[in-house]
Amino acid sequence: MTTHTIGIIMNGVTGRMGTNQHLLRSIKAIREQGGVKLSADEIIMPDPILVGRNEAKLKALCAQSGVEKYTTDLDSVMSDPHYQIYFDAQVTGRRAAAVKQAIEAGKHIYCEKPTGTSTEEALELFELCQKAGLKNGVVQDKLWLPGMLKLKRLMENDFFGEILSVRGEFGYWVFEGHSVPAQRPSWNYRKEDDGGIIVDMLCHWRYVLDNLFGKVKAVSCLGATHIKERIDEQGNPYVCTADDACYATFELEGGVIAQFNSSWTTRVRRDDLLTLHVDGTKGSAVAGLRECVTQHYGNTPKPVWNPDIKQPIDFMEGWAKVPEQELFDNAFKAQWELFLIHIVKDTPFPWNLKEGAKGVQLAEKGIESWEKRQWVEINEL
Repeated sequence: MTTHTIGIIMNGVTGRMGTNQHLLRSIKAIREQGGVKLSADEIIMPDPILVGRNEAKLKALCAQSGVEKYTTDLDSVMSDPHYQIYFDAQVTGRRAAAVKQAIEAGKHIYCEKPTGTSTEEALELFELCQKAGLKNGVVQDKLWLPGMLKLKRLMENDFFGEILSVRGEFGYWVFEGHSVPAQRPSWNYRKEDDGGIIVDMLCHWRYVLDNLFGKVKAVSCLGATHIKERIDEQGNPYVCTADDACYATFELEGGVIAQFNSSWTTRVRRDDLLTLHVDGTKGSAVAGLRECVTQHYGNTPKPVWNPDIKQPIDFMEGWAKVPEQELFDNAFKAQWELFLIHIVKDTPFPWNLKEGAKGVQLAEKGIESWEKRQWVEINEL
């Protein structure tokens, strides 16, 4: 048995996403399954070291995950040749400096998004990796969600015919903290700490749209700060300076129109926290995080507008659930495995830091559109 042991510096894993999705559900799960299997006699085994500023949290995470190594001294592991990959899940404002340090140390880069606080900063990270000959990737997890993969299979089989439009609904009510504790960190609602739903979610919608429906050509975006005051982790009130809702329309190559509402101030009455409604000439589908339902042309009802009578059509009834035709792993874990294979076998990995910069670009253009109250074109990077 050939085992490729890959040392990974995991910085920022004490945060919610870093702990749950990257450490516990990805790296821990890969280690527990015996590594990434390349063949009957060849595997990749990740060997992580946890990095952060809070030693007590790191020790607790090690006990929870089974990882044996941690440090509060990032410099010490940057100089250790055993660690080939640097992974960053810190808050956005700390990311670029640490990634640059890792590039200088010759580490391959894999990181969360947004990959920078500006398009220029994010693109610079990609260019530095290219110049240094280092492999790099950005987390684009929603591409591996079961609901998105089911949508992709429908498209591959020409279920939709010509796709006309995409309508995305994302979000839920994030409690303010006055009586019910908030379920998201306070920095999300402070612009000075790189918070805001436009910066957060338009990075996601860029890669979802680009990879599934067509490259984004232009954006019209309106942001809002609906909740003016929230309570922080110390129980103190603070003024919300970042947008907590975003209403955006995108023009895609090929003529598809996409509309996305993203909000932390909405109460959910739909199938999931994220739904994508895709309409085509031959049929439509609605995908959530895991499920997907379809309505073919031949099953489309023919409603007639008459508000004077009770609606005779049950519009929910005419949809068919896409069956489970394949097994789906955790979306973050699936991309981690592809990146590890890319490191060892040099397989294609198109989700690089340039794609991350495109997400930052769309967020910036969305904010520009909001400020100018007009459509903004998206230029090629």
